[in-house]
Amino acid sequence: MVEPIARVRIELLDIEPTVWRRVDVPLSSTLVSFHHVIQVTVGWTNSHLFEFRIANRSYADPFMVDLFDWKVYKASSIRLKTLVDRGIREFTYLYDFGDHWEHIIAIEDLRDGKAEVDYPAFVDGARRCPPEDVGGVTGFEEFLAAAFDPSHVEHEDLTAWYEASYSKRFDPDDIDQPRVQIWLAEFARRRRGPLLRHRAKRLGRDS
Repeated sequence: MVEPIARVRIELLDIEPTVWRRVDVPLSSTLVSFHHVIQVTVGWTNSHLFEFRIANRSYADPFMVDLFDWKVYKASSIRLKTLVDRGIREFTYLYDFGDHWEHIIAIEDLRDGKAEVDYPAFVDGARRCPPEDVGGVTGFEEFLAAAFDPSHVEHEDLTAWYEASYSKRFDPDDIDQPRVQIWLAEFARRRRGPLLRHRAKRLGRDS
């Protein structure tokens, strides 16, 4: 099915080498839907609060907006298309207010998707994201120092902690692309039914 899509680059700030992903996302996606795409694409586990900061406004989980001490709008109330129509091509996404993982979201391109591709769809990326609850940028640096130095006093403890949480060793170059593609395909499958019904109704009205 052909639908307008945005090619979006997601970059995690303050980490070197850069952790980044590129994904094709339907313009009809709400910020809540896009949040879930980010979680899967980057490698997070959706265990914490999130916030989009766009043109001096904050958008967050519809069920959590009352937890904030500032004016927050529901992330379900706005779509990527609305942002594009307003000329917004770049904004920030904050995940986990404790570890404070801030991302730059850049809309790089707009076009019609391919009829044979179901969206959202993974494009490319590099570097594995930090573990959840590692302690932010500083904690991640300490984790890396220990994980790759067998003589480090915390090497065994942190290695065991990571393997218990993720069932594998930490590989900074492994972005787990097969898992990303499987989950995005599941998102696309869930969208397919409602899209087909919507388009069938439109065809019925237009005929």
